Amino acid sequence: MNNQKTSFFGKIDWLTITLWLALCLIGLFNIRAAVFNPELPNFFTLGTNYGKQSLYLVSAIILGVSILIIDAKFFSSASPIFYGITAVLLVIVLVVGRNVGGNQAWIDLGFFRLQPSEFAKLSTCLLLANFLSSQSNKAPTMQTLAMGAGIVLFPVFLVMLQPDTGSALAFFSLIFVFYREGYVNNELLIFGGLCILLFVLALLVNPWILILVLALLIGLVMWNYRKRRKYIINLSILFAACAVFILCVDLVYDHVLQSHQRDRIDIILGKMEDPKGKGYNLNQSKIAIGSGQLLGKGYLQGTQTKYNFVPEQSTDFIFCTVGEEWGFVGSVTLLLIYLTLLLRIIHIAERQRSAFARIYAYGVASILFFHLFINIGMTIGIVPVIGIPLPFISYGGSSLWSFTILLFIMLKFDSNRKGIV
Repeated sequence: MNNQKTSFFGKIDWLTITLWLALCLIGLFNIRAAVFNPELPNFFTLGTNYGKQSLYLVSAIILGVSILIIDAKFFSSASPIFYGITAVLLVIVLVVGRNVGGNQAWIDLGFFRLQPSEFAKLSTCLLLANFLSSQSNKAPTMQTLAMGAGIVLFPVFLVMLQPDTGSALAFFSLIFVFYREGYVNNELLIFGGLCILLFVLALLVNPWILILVLALLIGLVMWNYRKRRKYIINLSILFAACAVFILCVDLVYDHVLQSHQRDRIDIILGKMEDPKGKGYNLNQSKIAIGSGQLLGKGYLQGTQTKYNFVPEQSTDFIFCTVGEEWGFVGSVTLLLIYLTLLLRIIHIAERQRSAFARIYAYGVASILFFHLFINIGMTIGIVPVIGIPLPFISYGGSSLWSFTILLFIMLKFDSNRKGIV
């Protein structure tokens, strides 16, 4: 009996668990700093956000241990059920959900607000891994890609109805899963990056001038490959697709994006300056992070934090607290912990003998990377403010539990693999 326990716990990746716990504790301390009440200094005072987060963390530890005890096959076989449950919850939230900040994304349970979109990312990763692993012995096909994309896009559609653009965009990070499994090639990935670049440029430059410049660049490439007919045809198709895309940017920008989303993009691109109005959050965020300088002002000493200059500082803008109180050194240390965790997850993914476990682990890495990049990017002004939590750091039970379950299911698969690599 003791030998079996030793063998089981010996297979668990303790480095990943240590990194997870370190991030959770950093989050707890910084949530306390962001909303600290000197009259209620205790971490477990439930009338405060840090008191509630302490309870969420204890329950997250219980969830993690429970997941490690459950049979790994349960998660793969039950993935369609999990997906169905979260889909139903995403529909329910549209009917009875509580509207916070313009998004009807929470189901109020009285003692707790449940955010189904956070758990939908988890269930989507599971079902996508289930489906793609069932096709792992076959050559990648467009039909399989289309069906896999459907699994991802269905919850995106429901989340967009809330509307919660930030959570919806997180699902698109799963394109890296398709890339790893061979359904998306380098050319398609580069084309996706080109579309993002053209979208930004089309907002800054007259579309017809941009098309003319693009025509000149592609014309030069065509001249270089003028003896290769296949290249000429492909480049012509690429130019036509890019030209149509550029001309559609204004249409999408004006009629698909909401006014506050357009304002945030305009502020990032420098087309609008409104530091006391629409650009207030970003301006105060940059002031808070910059004021920390090299070593920070010290724990509970942040003036931007203490006087509530930065809105949502315990949730979406929690990184401001890190930057102000722990400075550049503390911010870099936090980023290094995240980088180590992401590299560890990729290492775990590559050592899996099961296609399901490998695909799921890449889904975990993709979701975490997207949240990390977008959340920190919006606090320092390199991406628009779209309101998504920083994994394991931001205040919120739904966020902490969903990311914890996401990670610990991967650890369970890893501990269950045959042999230790």
